[in-house]
Amino acid sequence: MRILVTGGAGFIGSHLIDRLMAEGHEILCLDNFYTGSKQNISHWLGHPRFELIRHDITEPIRLEVDQVYHLACPASPVHYQFNAIKTVKTNVIGTLNMLGLAKRVKARFLLASTSEVYGDPDVHPQPETYRGNVNCIGIRSCYDEGKRMAETLAFDYHREHDLDIRVARIFNTYGPRMLENDGRVVSNFIAQALRGTPLTVYGDGSQTRSFCYVSDLVEGLMRLMNGEQTGPINLGNPGEYSILELAQKIQTLINPNAELVYKPLPSDDPKQRQPDITLAKTYLSWEPTIPLDQGLALTIADFQTRLGLAPGP
Repeated sequence: MRILVTGGAGFIGSHLIDRLMAEGHEILCLDNFYTGSKQNISHWLGHPRFELIRHDITEPIRLEVDQVYHLACPASPVHYQFNAIKTVKTNVIGTLNMLGLAKRVKARFLLASTSEVYGDPDVHPQPETYRGNVNCIGIRSCYDEGKRMAETLAFDYHREHDLDIRVARIFNTYGPRMLENDGRVVSNFIAQALRGTPLTVYGDGSQTRSFCYVSDLVEGLMRLMNGEQTGPINLGNPGEYSILELAQKIQTLINPNAELVYKPLPSDDPKQRQPDITLAKTYLSWEPTIPLDQGLALTIADFQTRLGLAPGP
């Protein structure tokens, strides 16, 4: 098939492209390089089935494709809060443009939504039926509400224009090619431990997250795209870890003597985040396979290479 991946030079998008290229598809990678990197897809440049298009999805574009994986949007607080209005435009105008493209050429459309639509949840773990607890005027709302609006648009196109859509709600994902400065907890801890600086824990570290290795997530996205379920479907690892536990795991793997420093919890930071993946198991026969320790070791090795640091013990 001819497949468009928006945000294809990003962390998740580039891993998705690797899988799609390996399956023999023709890939159009669309990215404005706000958080994506040409290095992530440099090994495909010049390949006859791969085309890179530098483009901002807030501007319309006409392309002929069979499927659209719509991943384009800064996804870490540091990046999406840096230019909040741009983040909203990407989620709303950008999604409108991509839905319009899919409608015009009758392509199947997968929206990469997020667990952030659940906000700071008061239901745990979070099933797809939970409607969330989001602060619509908070500092995270450009992303939270932006993605909620993107889901609204996708379902309105589905109902009004019979567009074939899929909606994935992605929980915390980690792995090689994460940006070391994205402010996410895994990349923060690894970069700090490798550089020999104290690991920054926000709050008391009791808040929990669930960490899904990127290859597992990509498998889930592809099964959703090629299955029969519209969604939304949660994709994430139901294993739940406190931030303090994660810091200690990374300490052990890189530098057992690394210090921990505590800072105030940012505004609207969720206290618990864990997916209920019953629907993914039932309809996609999908669940994560990579344990956290194994995934962290692979991620650390990638960070060591990119930061030019010798491998640790």
